[in-house]
Amino acid sequence: MCDVNRRRFLAGGAAFLSLATEVEGLAAGPGTQTPAAGRVDVVAPDVYFHTGTVSDTADAVCNNGWIVFEDFVLVIDANFPAGARQIIDKIRALTDKPIRFALDTHHHGDHAYGNQVFVENGAVPIAHAGVIEEMKRLETGHYGGQPGAWEEAAKGRGDLKTSKLKPPSVLFSGDLVFDDGKRRVELLHLGVAHTRGDTLAWLPAERILFTGDVCVNGPYNYMGDGDAGRWIATLDAARKLGARIVCTGHGPRSAATVLDDQQAFFKALIEQVGKLTVHRSPEEVKSQVEPIRAILRGNPQIARFVGVAGAGWDPFPSQVEKVYQELTGKKRVALGNPPDARHAHARAHGLALA
Repeated sequence: MCDVNRRRFLAGGAAFLSLATEVEGLAAGPGTQTPAAGRVDVVAPDVYFHTGTVSDTADAVCNNGWIVFEDFVLVIDANFPAGARQIIDKIRALTDKPIRFALDTHHHGDHAYGNQVFVENGAVPIAHAGVIEEMKRLETGHYGGQPGAWEEAAKGRGDLKTSKLKPPSVLFSGDLVFDDGKRRVELLHLGVAHTRGDTLAWLPAERILFTGDVCVNGPYNYMGDGDAGRWIATLDAARKLGARIVCTGHGPRSAATVLDDQQAFFKALIEQVGKLTVHRSPEEVKSQVEPIRAILRGNPQIARFVGVAGAGWDPFPSQVEKVYQELTGKKRVALGNPPDARHAHARAHGLALA
């Protein structure tokens, strides 16, 4: 470690000492251990995974990754501004190489609102072109219209009030490859899933896949900007890559089976909504939410993806609502979460509420 990083390390006190201990302890092998939120997981030499906290008030909300190349560092997801600063500090404790690029796996605030912080630290935000299209739709305040998603999220996050929205400035419409002769990372847009601009980062030699929110590991699926049917097809494409380790957008990292489980959840959700709701009125659909929940929670493969009623933000009613809308074409169906829970999730994802 260089002198400047050693000073930063010592100045960080217990936090950086903890970081050094966890990195040393995890470096022995990748496995599928699930480090606690805020810890750094060494997935492979020079490939790191940071577990975020599923809370709208946390510094680092989404999961992050970073890959150390010969001359620079590529970061997976910019997080919120506070999370970006936390991630940068942890990277600086490990390497002096410049942080050159920060990939936004999609446009949601917990994955992209930290872009300005990375720019101030010398990095360029990059993303699939679909991210800009989604930002133009939601970030109306930035693009000269009425206050949009950033302004809504700033009501509950102080770090947004001291930063500003910075859309990605390097865009790709297909795939983008980083390859320095020693390490290769392929940024892949496999189709619509969580959003219309999702990117996955694939390390073919190590068979490590960073999925963003195309795949999560727990009851964290927000479906409002996605398409359930196309999401299943995109997960099919991701499964065909043959990953050994999958670093999800939220929840602990896992083996490739998490892709199967996420896909099975959506298939079961669509099947049950189709059976129990398509011939019912929106009012009648509400009575079917809990029976559908019980059926899905009875399946051990997918139970962890199903929210628990009354346990904070419960995404399940809105998931049923989304699939019902897709199957029937009926919009404005409110099966709904409590208002405070919806606001908490909106802030966490940087979304404006409809």
